[in-house]
Amino acid sequence: MTGPLAGITVVSLEQAIAAPFATRQLADLGARVIKIERPGVGDFARAYDDRANGMSSHFAWTNRSKESLTLNTKHDGADEILHALLAKADVFVQNLAPGATGRIGLDYASLKDRYPGLIVCDISGYGSNGPYTNKKAYDLLVQAEAGFLSVTGTPDDMVKAGCSIADIAAGMYAYTNILAALIQRGKTGGGCRIDVSMLESMAEWMSFPLYYAFDGASPPPRAGASHATIYPYGPFEANDGKTVILGLQNEREWVKFCELVIKAPGLATDERFETNAKRSKNRAELRAIIDQVFAGMNSDELVARLDAADIANARVNDMAGVWEHPQFKARERWRTVDSPVGKIPALIPPGGVLPETRMDPIPAVGQHTAGILSELGFTQSRIDELRETGCV
Repeated sequence: MTGPLAGITVVSLEQAIAAPFATRQLADLGARVIKIERPGVGDFARAYDDRANGMSSHFAWTNRSKESLTLNTKHDGADEILHALLAKADVFVQNLAPGATGRIGLDYASLKDRYPGLIVCDISGYGSNGPYTNKKAYDLLVQAEAGFLSVTGTPDDMVKAGCSIADIAAGMYAYTNILAALIQRGKTGGGCRIDVSMLESMAEWMSFPLYYAFDGASPPPRAGASHATIYPYGPFEANDGKTVILGLQNEREWVKFCELVIKAPGLATDERFETNAKRSKNRAELRAIIDQVFAGMNSDELVARLDAADIANARVNDMAGVWEHPQFKARERWRTVDSPVGKIPALIPPGGVLPETRMDPIPAVGQHTAGILSELGFTQSRIDELRETGCV
């Protein structure tokens, strides 16, 4: 393996999205990631759907470049395997149910003296202590607890994010904290514990609305796809039925919008709309004026006029539009990866630390079990015995 994390071994007792997303990004950078799965069925995220050529869309996204080792952690023989793995590991990641690793002796308190250089990352819904520690935490539930639903949607209906935003947030903080811990270990030689919660990750992302509602102030209103406090900033429909999002950030852009886009220069100084606060307050009146002008243009004409005026804008793509996005094609951001169902496309991760980011196959359940156990010193007869007794 090559990359900044080549030579780093990550052992992960992971499931669903948050931990697998974190470890996949470590794998992208060259780390060896050994994913421990349940014998037979594997990570339950494998069965979420079958939309990626028969494979789960979530699993395809978060599990490339990993090795799959099946293990029944409750089996008598599991302890020997787990500790053989951890003895060679740099990082141990887990997002099992609260308290699960403690019950099998794999919590940080049990590991820190035996493996002083090990970095242990625990990912949970609400953290390792407090009154919510043992509550079940799914993505939508954490979106609710973190206040995200209260500011997302329309005035009449709250709306969740269209992707697993709480899981993604926790996965990103786990990933970046692990990178920081590896740098720290390089200076001190010691491992550490990282305690990432979905709730705290989402709350960090909610800091703008939190401060907006500081000290009992009213929160940002739910404004659909429009900005809650800046106007015009949101979706508008052209006469071909397609939607364009546009956004103004300052008074200079407001003047240009009036002069060059809606061709009504006098509107820039209209006392109803001369400041953003007034435009936001009187958005219904302004919306009617804008809609009347846009009714005379198709989406291509509208985007061209917005671009000419240097007004920020975007088309509202569906998933097919994203697959075919010209910017991804121009920047050659698509690769193919192998998988149990054949080759599938995959988007190169953002950034570009490497000339060629590692994008290895997505593993089948237990695909690497025999090889890993053999590497750890288990004989073939012992491996056969472990299989026969349901340990792996």
